[in-house]
Amino acid sequence: MTVDVLAIAAHPDDIEMTCAGTVLSLVAQGKTVAGVDLTRGELGTRGTPEIRLQESAEGARLLNLVARENMGFRDGFFRNDEEHQMALIPVIRQFRPKIILTNAPDDRHPDHGRAAQLITEACFYSGLRQIKTVGKDGQPQEAHRPQFVYYFIQDRSLKPDFVVDVTPYWEGKIAAIKAYKSQFFNPDSPEPQSYISGEAFMKFLEARTREHGHMIGTEFGEGFISKRMLGVKDLFALV
Repeated sequence: MTVDVLAIAAHPDDIEMTCAGTVLSLVAQGKTVAGVDLTRGELGTRGTPEIRLQESAEGARLLNLVARENMGFRDGFFRNDEEHQMALIPVIRQFRPKIILTNAPDDRHPDHGRAAQLITEACFYSGLRQIKTVGKDGQPQEAHRPQFVYYFIQDRSLKPDFVVDVTPYWEGKIAAIKAYKSQFFNPDSPEPQSYISGEAFMKFLEARTREHGHMIGTEFGEGFISKRMLGVKDLFALV
């Protein structure tokens, strides 16, 4: 299965919190989007790996992803090294996306920046034909390098290089986030409080999305960082 866009993130729920509106807008345009979670989030304060896998499946359904996979890397302890790059390259070659959406290059959680670097390098090496990999069918894979890697913005207030208007998809984004019932605000939950489980964090997510929307004159927006120069052929495409 090949897709137009592949979202790869360190933890289940990273995609939903950061680029769910963008994913929904892409699907509405007829684009195909798949998701990959690097870990099962097993170090999280709340929930279990099994619960989070179930929640990520529900998140995938709500986002209309054509596929969602989990790499099973160790939460907190995966590294940007040959072993992990060589595990990711076959996945990138399997989906052959034009665009990768991934973690913030610098963030409060160390996994996020490390994931961004790992995925950036795996995307580059995926384009080298001398690196040999085989697919799930046991057949040799062709080299493939995504055209663009864009980094979504997470906890830290980083300046985006561009913002996607997600106003029509705000309610869908919230529904996808709430698929993670073990993680986010639930006054009836007996589990210990975590950094993201309070009502204030949900208000922060809304405020961040409103802030990015305000930057482009819309109600809600999702910002992204690009490490390469962006260009347009038509100035009116920016309006």
